[in-house]
Formats: sequence, C-alpha cells, structure tokens
Amino acid sequence: METFKKLQGFYWPYRKYFIWSMFSMLFVTGITVVYPIVLQITIDEVIRAKQYRLVPYLALGFIAIMIIKGIATYFNQYLGDLFGITAVYKLRNALYEKLQRLSFSYYDNAKTGDLMSRLTADVEGFRFFLSFGFAELLRFTLLIVFSLIVMFSYSISLTFVTIVALPFLAVVTYRFDKRVHPAFRKVRKTFGRLNTNVQENISGINTVKSLSREEYQINKFNSSNESYKDVSLETSTIWAKFFPLMEFIGNVCVVALLSYGGYLVMNGSVTHGELVAFFSLVWYLLNPIMNLGFIINMFSQAKASGERLLEILEADEKIMDQVNAIQKDRLLGQVEFKNVTLKYTEDDEAALQSITFTAEPGKVIGLIGSTGSGKTSITQLMTRFYEPIMGQVLLDGSSVTDYSIQTLRSNIGFVMQESFLFSSTIKANIAYGKPNATMEEIIDAAKRAQAHDFIMELPKGYDTMLGERGMGLSGGQKQRIAIARSICINPSILILDDATSAVDMETEFEIQKALKEVMRGRTTFIIAHRISSLKHADEILVLDNGVIVERGKHEELMKNGGPYQRIYEIQYKDQKVVLQPQVG
Repeated sequence: METFKKLQGFYWPYRKYFIWSMFSMLFVTGITVVYPIVLQITIDEVIRAKQYRLVPYLALGFIAIMIIKGIATYFNQYLGDLFGITAVYKLRNALYEKLQRLSFSYYDNAKTGDLMSRLTADVEGFRFFLSFGFAELLRFTLLIVFSLIVMFSYSISLTFVTIVALPFLAVVTYRFDKRVHPAFRKVRKTFGRLNTNVQENISGINTVKSLSREEYQINKFNSSNESYKDVSLETSTIWAKFFPLMEFIGNVCVVALLSYGGYLVMNGSVTHGELVAFFSLVWYLLNPIMNLGFIINMFSQAKASGERLLEILEADEKIMDQVNAIQKDRLLGQVEFKNVTLKYTEDDEAALQSITFTAEPGKVIGLIGSTGSGKTSITQLMTRFYEPIMGQVLLDGSSVTDYSIQTLRSNIGFVMQESFLFSSTIKANIAYGKPNATMEEIIDAAKRAQAHDFIMELPKGYDTMLGERGMGLSGGQKQRIAIARSICINPSILILDDATSAVDMETEFEIQKALKEVMRGRTTFIIAHRISSLKHADEILVLDNGVIVERGKHEELMKNGGPYQRIYEIQYKDQKVVLQPQVG
C-alpha cells in the first residue's frame, strides 16, 4: 500500500465523492441481501402456507426494492467514476508538469514511447482501480458481512459448515497476489518498450525507408511484441491456475451445504425456504472471495502502474530556480565563461574542459570544430539545459544559477540545428515564444528571417496549418520559420546552432544578410561547420575535444597556420583548383 500512500495527495482531496459512493454501495449491498430473504418468505410463508393472496404484494414490494436499488446503483457508479476521473485528472496534470520541469539529462536516458505509455496506459490503470477496485473491495466485504449475519440468523451450525472453506480460499488468494504483482510489473515494462519501438519507427520512417531497413524494424518490433506476448501469457497462466482451484473449493463448500442442509431440513431444524435462501447466500459469500482474484488483479496492475508513475513524480529536478532568483525583463547580453568543465554523466569523458572566454554585449562569437568538439555544449550551459561540474557561467556579471529559468531563457533565442515545428498555424509557430505578439511583430520576424515571401505564397498565408513536425515545408523553409520564432521574442542573446545548415547557398546568403540587422545590439553565438557562416564574427573559438585550441578573428586565424586555416583550406580547396590558371 506504500504506492497508494505516496499518491494519496491526488485522490484523497476528492474523498467526499468516494464516501458518498460507498454510502450508496452500502445501500445497494443491503438490498441485495434482501433478495434471499424475500425468496425464503415466498417459499415458507406463501407457497407452503398457501397464502397466495400475498403474491401481488410481494411482487410490488420486490419491484419497489429493485427501483430503489437501481437509483442507488446509479449514484454509486457515477460518484465512483467521478472520484477516479477527478483524481486522475489532477495526477495526469502533475505528471505532465513534472515532465516539463525535468532537465535534459533526464530525457537523455528516457524513452519517448515508454513515457507515453506511462501517461496513458498506466494512468488509466490506476484510475480504473480508484473508480472500480476500491468500490468492489468494499462491496465484497459488505456482502460477506451481511450474508453471514443473515446466515447465522437462520442456522449457526450450517453457517459454520459453509465457512470452513474460507481459510483455504484466503490462502490461495494470498499466494496468487504474491505471484501476480511481479508478473504485471513485467507486463507494464514490456508494453512500454513496445510503445517505444512503435514511436521510434514512426518518427524515423524516412530514415528506415531510405536505408531499406524495413525488415530490420519488423524483426525488432516482432521481438518486442514476442516479449510482451510471453509475459502476458505468463500472467494468464497464473490466472488459469488460480480460478479452477478457487472454483473447486467453492463447489466442495456447496456440496457440504446441500448435504448437511438437507439433513437439517429432514430434522426440521431448517425450513425449505431457509435452505434455498441459504444456497443463495452461500454464493454471496463465495463469489466475492473467488472474485477477489479479479480485485487483486486490478490492485496489482494499479500498484505496478503507480510505481511507474512515481518514478516520474519522484525524479530529481536537477535544474531549478534558487530562492529569490533574479527576475528581469531584459538582460544586456554579456556572457562570460570562467574555467568551465562539463560532464554529461559521471562516467563520460569531459565534454568541455577549462573553457574561458568573454563575449561583450552586441558581439558575435563564432564556434567551429569537428562534431563532438563541444560547440553546442557551450550554448547549452548558457540556457542551463545542463550545469557544469566546475567553473562558472556568468550573464551580465551574475551566475546563470542566480537568474530565474524564465528570465534566462526568455532572453536567449535558440535556433537549433534541427528545427522543430508544431502541428499548428505558421503564425502560432512564429509566436510560440511570445503568445501575445502582434501580427505586425510576427510579420516583421518572418521578413527578417527571409520567410515572409514564401509564407505569402501559401494558400492561407500565415494561417496555413502545418503537418506534424512541419510536414509540407522544405527543410530551408522550416529553418527560416524557426529563425523567425527566435527573433520574435526579441532576445538579448541569439544562438544559431548551425541554423543555416538546411538551406542552399543562395538562401543562406539572404538569411545572413537579414541576420546582420537582427544581430545588431544582440550578443550572438554562431555554431557552424561552414566558415562562410561565421567569418564575419568578432571572435571565433576553434574547439577540439572540448578544449579551445585557437581563438581570434577570421583574418588573424588565417595567418596562424593552425586548425582554422586547415578547415578553410579543406572547404575551399576545390575553388582554388578551379581558379588556378592553366599552363601551356
């Protein structure tokens, strides 16, 4: 019950719905136990006594009881669902909010499909137990208690004969619970892996098809699907062994009841009507215990689901606002790194080592180096996507940890190498970081990113709906909308992480021409592989294996004969060959 106790804050505030549902359940169960009593009266007081004139009254009374039970059942079910649905609404919101607050390091190891499984299947499994499982458990308990009271009133000895089987049923149920919970835990895990395979395949379908890896993906999915099938069958085997045994014990109890009950009827200790009523009541007694496996099944699923949900809720939020964090509308844009070292995990090699530099407000800093040299890592430290293990990152002279995350990130415009667009209008995508942006601001941002012309050529212009991940636009068009989105927030610091990599040379030239105006007055970091994208920078940092190996302006670095010049020669050697005059 530890899992339910930890999640109590989500459902306990709505206990009034649960209490009223249980009150209705009490009423429904009490009426249910009246049925055998009515049956006993009908046999003993009407049929055997030949008082047939009482039949209409009994029928009308029975119909009235059924109507009352129907009304009580409605309230019981509605209030029970209201309890579960309301609690899970709060839980689902808390999970989603938690996912928004978790740092990038959490997502480095998390699987998208598994997270989706937790927010859908696991949440729903927990809700079903809140809405139905608790109520059924109480109904079973009340049914047993009420049935025993009526049975003892009829015959104490016959009741004791009937309940002899209960300890055996309890032992079987306990052993069932010990085996079924780990089984359901495995079912949930394998289902999460199955979801991950589906999500990755759909997201990467272009890569799969372009490399003709359909068969590999099919085999990979079949393997995950087979694992899910195996653990599901393992769980079904436990169930298949449990129910026949429970039914056998129950039937032995019924045989004992009929044998001894028949003897008591012949002795006159029990009437015919009481024996028939007893037979009905014994199933009210045995069915709840036999179906306790169903409740244990729901409980085990809900517990397994709750454990997986708690893994998200209890995940460490490594990057949070400090107490009294600085709140500012706008920063000047000075960036300073002091001897900064970064490791993504304790076991990894350092992604950055002893990085030190200063970028004054309004300056343009270029970052170049081979893949994995640490270019993007530098910019991710400015926005506190990650935090260094040594050194300090300062903005306007204060550590980035002193600012609220909202202040920090609303002052930094980030255009990533792989632009992501939402399934919404172009207008909404550009204004995503500034929802209250006017249409004039949106159009101005689009013009500066050289996106306005192609947007106006679309049938609905800025109201054009985009498909998933910007489907329907070319790579260059998506990149320009992403640039416009970053410009729209009017950032103090602009980070262009290979932002023109998806556009042709002509479009890159146009965007760079527009960005010269945009970058004026803003500190800008340009990450690029092409020297043409950053040779105009005020300072260029050349990185290799997380270390700054060279720095300076383009002209200075071209004279050094170092790594920068070698990169330049590799990129422009073909042009040099073409320009060489032919001899002879």
